[in-house]
Amino acid sequence: MNSAPRSVASYLKWPLITTAVGIFLSGWLGWATTGTVGGTMSFLMVGIVLASLEIALSFDNAIVNANKLIEMTPVWRQRFLTWGILIAVFGMRIVFPLAIVAIFAWINPFEAMRLALADPDEYSHIIESAHGSIAAFGGTFLMMVALKFFVDEDKSIDWIVGLESRLRKCGSVRGFEIALVLGIMLTICWFLPGPFQSTFLFSAIMGLLVFTLVDGLGTFLDYKAGQMAQLGAKGGLGAFLYLEVLDASFSFDGVIGAFALTTNILLIAIGLGVGAMYVRSMTIMLVEKGTLREFRYLEHGAFYSIFALSLVMFLQSLTHVPEILTGCLGVAFIGYAFFASIRHNQRHSDPETGTESHG
Repeated sequence: MNSAPRSVASYLKWPLITTAVGIFLSGWLGWATTGTVGGTMSFLMVGIVLASLEIALSFDNAIVNANKLIEMTPVWRQRFLTWGILIAVFGMRIVFPLAIVAIFAWINPFEAMRLALADPDEYSHIIESAHGSIAAFGGTFLMMVALKFFVDEDKSIDWIVGLESRLRKCGSVRGFEIALVLGIMLTICWFLPGPFQSTFLFSAIMGLLVFTLVDGLGTFLDYKAGQMAQLGAKGGLGAFLYLEVLDASFSFDGVIGAFALTTNILLIAIGLGVGAMYVRSMTIMLVEKGTLREFRYLEHGAFYSIFALSLVMFLQSLTHVPEILTGCLGVAFIGYAFFASIRHNQRHSDPETGTESHG
């Protein structure tokens, strides 16, 4: 027997519970840190802004995750939605900033944790000094993710037809997307001061290398898993690893941007963790309700948003780009794609049944 379809409100249950817990913890942390009502309210506001920032920056992440989860086996899909969210919240929001400080300051992780709690200003300074390297790595990885979607001969649906049809034809040119990314990398590097060029290039090339390895490993693992199961099913360990690295790349911008609001690592973890729960629920809803099939251009908007984010991350090596601008770009692309999908459905619907005609 099929279970009744879930309402949209049911997907908000755990995010709302997490929000309540997050508000309580933010207030408690503010009181424990400052001992004043004003300080407590300040911590509460920063926590809410951090959660909002994470949600705004992660619309495209949820859509791409949902697209990949549709292809995954039910077992690995559930593993990603349970283990993956733990890795995303605790790994990227707590362990990742500590790892950056440990690497760049040449100290052990425990000393990095002590520094984060005892001297947050110095901790924030170290994080900020690593921003250029992180932006180069994440920008390259995300640009390859976006181009892999558009530079694909097998892609059957175009939204911005003139551009996407040309990119699709370029799929027959082996290594086209790598050459394009390398060209953009060298262009950005040209405008950087001499001492920063080698660091930028090394980080960007590492991003390209990691994408190539993860993408190749994912394809190999999924192929072997399909052979062993004799099902030809895609989306096992390889897809899981791909999504984890992808989520990490998306998280770079939010984590770095959070330090512009506060240097308290615990408050950052609370705020971004609350936002991550909304992204998880959004991902589940997109998969279970088949939203990507109903709104045919939504995925395109997400990948345009990813490409824009990758360019912003590259530009951050040259100048500061406000995080609110990054979030607005993502929302704008996805919002426009959503309305374009609605217009398409209205133009191609059966006037008698109201259902979309595929003929």
